[in-house]
Amino acid sequence: MTELVRSEPVIQAVKVTKYFGEDCVLKEADLILRKGEVCGIVGNNGSGKTVLMKCICGFLPVTSGVIRVQGKEIGKDTDFPESLGVIIESPGFLTNMTGFRNLEILADMNRRITAAQIRLVLKKVGLDPDLKKAVAKYSLGMRQRLGIAQAIMEDPDLLILDEPFNGLDKHGVEEIRKILLELKKEGKSILLASHNAEDIRILCDRVFEMDGGILRERGTAE
Repeated sequence: MTELVRSEPVIQAVKVTKYFGEDCVLKEADLILRKGEVCGIVGNNGSGKTVLMKCICGFLPVTSGVIRVQGKEIGKDTDFPESLGVIIESPGFLTNMTGFRNLEILADMNRRITAAQIRLVLKKVGLDPDLKKAVAKYSLGMRQRLGIAQAIMEDPDLLILDEPFNGLDKHGVEEIRKILLELKKEGKSILLASHNAEDIRILCDRVFEMDGGILRERGTAE
């Protein structure tokens, strides 16, 4: 972990507080994620995990505190972090179209990857790029695989994954764990939330626990 300690933070959240009306859902949360590190956040539903992730992504403004991603302050220097892949809650897709067409439309926005690369990433997550079935007819596990494909398809440096294994069977979980471990070896930084202790043990270097909007570092996943 020495190299991780020395490297500049990819994510740095300092005393992040978030209110919805009079309801405080994040209370001075501090978090650092470094290059090549996988950090896990555990906690019950409604504990604040997803809200923190949305704030880091720029989807929600913080009430107070500061979040920097790749050195840029969210909401001040940039509205949305660069080189970021995200799964938060259920991935949203055009349900009347195929998985391939959904990714093709998203890729056209940035023009960073080709149709051939989309085909490769679909195969990587265990989906058939030639499948003519509309996303509306996908199983929950297939939609989750498509969401993971969307998150990783442009080879981002940072991944923020909220319950990325939802809906996957045991084989699917093992496949996606393997993909995430490969990305870690490539130097990607990953922040993930999971209810599964085994996911956390296998994937994470450090673990944070969220309870009632309060974030505490629990130490290593071991």
